[in-house]
Amino acid sequence: MAKKMSAKARAAARKQRDKWKTKRWYTIRAPRYPWNYQNIGETIGESDEHIIGRIYEMTQQEFNGDFTKMHVMLRFRVTDTVGQDALTTFVGHHHQTNHIRRQIRRYRGKIDDVLDVVTEDGYLVRIKPLTITQKRVQTSVKQSIRARTRDFLRGYVAKTTYDSLQVAMLDGSLESEIQNQIKSIYPCRSVVIRKSQLLQEGVSMDQGPTLDEIHAEEARKEAEIKAKKAAALAEAMAEEEAEGDADEDVEEAAVEEAEEAEEAPAEEEAVVEEAAEEEAPAEEASTDDVDYSSMTVAELKDLLKAAGKPVSGKKAELIQRLQE
Repeated sequence: MAKKMSAKARAAARKQRDKWKTKRWYTIRAPRYPWNYQNIGETIGESDEHIIGRIYEMTQQEFNGDFTKMHVMLRFRVTDTVGQDALTTFVGHHHQTNHIRRQIRRYRGKIDDVLDVVTEDGYLVRIKPLTITQKRVQTSVKQSIRARTRDFLRGYVAKTTYDSLQVAMLDGSLESEIQNQIKSIYPCRSVVIRKSQLLQEGVSMDQGPTLDEIHAEEARKEAEIKAKKAAALAEAMAEEEAEGDADEDVEEAAVEEAEEAEEAPAEEEAVVEEAAEEEAPAEEASTDDVDYSSMTVAELKDLLKAAGKPVSGKKAELIQRLQE
């Protein structure tokens, strides 16, 4: 038999709160510099302590709209919260494995490497460059390319802040610099930083706009969008009203044309009758005024043929027949 719940257990069950009601949504924002607290997503949590330390991943295409970098995954870690905003730090990126595999072929050379570098502002970063040559190369050539790449990266990163290094890795400028350094050793098909990882943080820089300025800018843009939508809606309604008035005018014009078309035949008939009445006396007058005696027999016969009368007989008979 199942044990019956005690009164205390039932009371505790009734008092237990729904955890989902206590949770709230946080807006995940990219670092202040160089990404200006860009809104990159949302997450849910019961309190600030529950979301600090979370890792948020997204593609570079979603981050900045670069379609050619849809295979690059960016990683951000939540480090602090301000109200409903979760502030993050860029902790690295990596290329998707299937994309890397598509670049490597049997007739090409692959040169991998892993090195830890320190930026000017004290950030310790692990970088994994990948070089793919046009054809397969000897081990000595691979060692030369690897050594040249290491020397360049150590010197470049030592003179660069972590914020600038993020931009250089994501926009491809660092990869282009590496390719220029090693092209004298052997022609390379491509050079990429296939992975980066933040191992230790350094000195944070207070650059870029503040969070309050970002909120004000977002509110301004939202107000502009609403105003544009309202203006577009008002314009569309005005166009619909104008089209309705035009349709009414067209219908009225069509009705007037139909009425005029009905009246036109009656007027035309009256005009035709008047014209016939006017022409009849004129014809009669013309027949009386014609001097048939001065006409030849052939002309008289033509007139009789036109009138549908017999054409036989003498000239006097023809004239008499025409005058009847």
